[in-house]
Amino acid sequence: MSEAAVTTQTGKAGPSRAGRRGRHGFPGFGAGRPLWSFMVFVAAAAVAVPVVAVAVDGVAGLSGADLPRGLGGMLLTTLGLMLGVGTGTLVVGGGLAWLVTAYRFPLRNVLVWLLVLPLAMPAYILGFIFLSVFDVAGPVQAVLRAVLGAEAGIAQVRSLPGAIIVMTLTLYPYVYLLARNALLEQAPGPYDAARTLGAGRARALWTVLLPLARPSLAAGLALVMMETLTDFATVQYFNVKTVSVGVYLVWKGSFDFQLASQLSVLVLLFAVAVLAGERLMRGRARFHQRGGRGQGLETVRLRGWQGWAATGACLGVLGAGFLLPALQLLWWAAGELATGPVPMRAEQFADYLANSVALATVVALACALVAVVIGHSLRLGGGALVRGAAQLTTFGYAVPGAVIGIGVLLAFAVLDDLLEALGVAGGTGLLVTGSVLGILYSYTVRFLAPAYQAVDASFAKVPPSITRSALSLGAGPARVLARVHLPLVRPGVAVALVLVSIDAVKELPLVLLLRPFGFSTLSVWTYELARENFWEKAALPALVIVSLAVVPVFFLFRQVHLTENRRKGH
Repeated sequence: MSEAAVTTQTGKAGPSRAGRRGRHGFPGFGAGRPLWSFMVFVAAAAVAVPVVAVAVDGVAGLSGADLPRGLGGMLLTTLGLMLGVGTGTLVVGGGLAWLVTAYRFPLRNVLVWLLVLPLAMPAYILGFIFLSVFDVAGPVQAVLRAVLGAEAGIAQVRSLPGAIIVMTLTLYPYVYLLARNALLEQAPGPYDAARTLGAGRARALWTVLLPLARPSLAAGLALVMMETLTDFATVQYFNVKTVSVGVYLVWKGSFDFQLASQLSVLVLLFAVAVLAGERLMRGRARFHQRGGRGQGLETVRLRGWQGWAATGACLGVLGAGFLLPALQLLWWAAGELATGPVPMRAEQFADYLANSVALATVVALACALVAVVIGHSLRLGGGALVRGAAQLTTFGYAVPGAVIGIGVLLAFAVLDDLLEALGVAGGTGLLVTGSVLGILYSYTVRFLAPAYQAVDASFAKVPPSITRSALSLGAGPARVLARVHLPLVRPGVAVALVLVSIDAVKELPLVLLLRPFGFSTLSVWTYELARENFWEKAALPALVIVSLAVVPVFFLFRQVHLTENRRKGH
C-alpha cells in the first residue's frame, strides 16, 4: 500500500478533515474529489466487464448444453502442463538463485544479471527454434541417425514434455528473481541462530531460509502458472491441446460464442485456482523480519572443478534459454536478408512492424494515462471504496488473454442488443469488433496492471504534504496533477510506457482472437510462419520482437543493481 493510502486511512491526507464520508457525503469516498474518484470506478468497471461477461454467459449456458468434445483430456493436459512447468521453474529458478547467492565462482558477477535474459525470449519463439533443432528433420536427429543408424532418434519431440521444457526455459526468471531477492533480504538473525546451534548450510536453508522465502516463491510460481495458462501458441507447436487452445479453436473454427464462453469460464477457474493456491502456499504465518546485525548467508568460494561446474550450469541454462536461440535467429535472418527483399516480403514486414508499433504506442499511452489518473485520485484522498476499485484495475493482468478476448466480444454483443432495443439500428455495428478498437480496449484491460504498479511506486515516493500544500494554496486537482504530480512521477510513467509497449509487441492471443480482416502484427506473422514450419522466414520478425523485449530487461538489470548496491551500502 502506498504512503498516500496509509495517510488517507488516518484522515489526514485530504485537503480537509471530512472523514470517511467525504465532503459531499459519499460513503467510502473519503476526503477526495468525487469526480476523480468516479474515474477510478470507471477504470475498474472497464477491466471487470469482459471477465463478468464471460462468467455470466458461460454459467448461463451450462444448463442443457453439451460438454465440449475432449474436455476431460484438455483439463488433464492443462493441469499437467501447469504442474510440469511450475515444478521445472521452481527447480531451475530456485536452484540458480541459491547458487549465485550462496556461492562465488568464475563469471558469477556477470551471470547473476544475464540469467534474467530468457524473459526477453517469448515461449512461442523459443518453441519453434527448439523444434527446428530437435524435431525429426532437425540437425540433432540427423546426426543421431547418421551415427547410430536409421532407427535412432528422439521419440515424440512434439509432446507435453517438450512444451514443458521450452516454457520452463523462458519462465524460470520469474522464480529466479523473486527467490534471489528473498534470499538477499533475509535478516541475518534467524540464519545465524541456526548456524550457532549447529545446523549446516543445507539444513539452515531447508529449515530457516526456505520457509521465510515461501511468499516470494509462491508469488513467482503464480506468475509462471498464469503465463502457462494463457499460452496457446507454444503448446500448439507441440500438439498439446489445453483449455486455452480449445477456446481459440472453438472461436476460430465454429464461431460458437456459447461454447467458447463455457471454455473461457474453465480457464478463468484455473486462474482463480492459481491465485488461491498462491495464498494457500503462504499459509496463515506472517513473514515479517526484524533487521539486525550479523553475518547472515555468507558466500562460499567454489574452487577448481566445482567452480567451473557451477559456471557451466548457469551457462547451460542461459545458452538454452536465450544465447543459442538468439544466435540461431541471427543466422536465419542473415540468410534471408542475403537472398534479397522478395523472399523477405519487405513491404509486408514494414506493414506488420508499423501495426505492432502503433498498437504498442497507443496502448502504452492509454495505460500510463489511466494509471496516472488513478494514482492522482488516490492522492486526493479517496476512501476505502476508491482504493478497492484501484486494486481491481490490476485484475486484468491475472486473467488469461483468451478470456479477455472472448469477454470483449460478449460485452459488445450485449451492448449492441441494448442499443438496438433503444432504437439504434445495428448497435455499434463493426465500430469496435470490426476494427482495431477492440484490440486496443482488450490490450488496455490486460496491461493496465504493470502500468499502475510502476506509476504507483513513483507516487509512493511523493510526500503527502506536497499534495496538501498545493491544495491548501488554492490549486485545483487538475493543476496539482499538471504542475506537481506529473513532474514528480515521470520516472514511473517512463517505466510504465516501456513495460506496456513491450508486452503489447509480444502479445499474441488477443490479436488472433480480435483482429479485423487483413490486419496483422509481428507476433501473429511469426506464429503463422512458424506453424507452417517456415523457420527461416519467421526469424526476422522474431528477432525484432526479442530485441525490443530486451529493453525492459535492461531496465530490470538497472533496478536490481541499484537495489543491491543500496543493500550493501554503496
